Amino acid sequence: MKDDRGSPTAVETFARQIVAIAEHGDRAAFGALFGHFAPRVKAYLMRLGAPAAVAEELSQEAMLLVWRKAAYYDPRKSQASTWIFTIARNLRIDAIRREAHPELHPDEPALTPSQPPAVEETIAANQQEQRLRAALKVLPPDQAEVVALSFFADKAHGDICRDLGIPLGTVKSRLRLAMKRLRAALGDVL
Repeated sequence: MKDDRGSPTAVETFARQIVAIAEHGDRAAFGALFGHFAPRVKAYLMRLGAPAAVAEELSQEAMLLVWRKAAYYDPRKSQASTWIFTIARNLRIDAIRREAHPELHPDEPALTPSQPPAVEETIAANQQEQRLRAALKVLPPDQAEVVALSFFADKAHGDICRDLGIPLGTVKSRLRLAMKRLRAALGDVL
């Protein structure tokens, strides 16, 4: 397609420049494409919500991909501008995904599996648990119920009040009395 003066249109020129990059590594063609598209891609990315610094970085990355992947461009399938802006849009999507799911460093302590407890620790923990269960059996039922809801069901005091239909002061009082009895029964365990 030619314009009114018989010269190639911008669409044809851009397509030819990408083909020249793909076939000959034409730096002049890339410079012309870069000069035209880099500011437009940056503005487009900013309209998509990227901050200016991120848009600048992504536009440069998009143009670098134009250089590297020029051989994949097919002028019969799309215009050069469509191809370039699609690359930029995909880079923006990838950047958003990375922000939403930051990559963790492989040496991150949270990713290091914990060491299984030593046999002695496991035996001691089991013995303490047995002593605690035995001590809970000696508590009056109303105190045992409040302890179970608070520590084993992990309920807040206000939730226990609502569940049992008793005042908050009563819940706290029963817990305090239960802890006092458990300390006396268990000694150094608590």
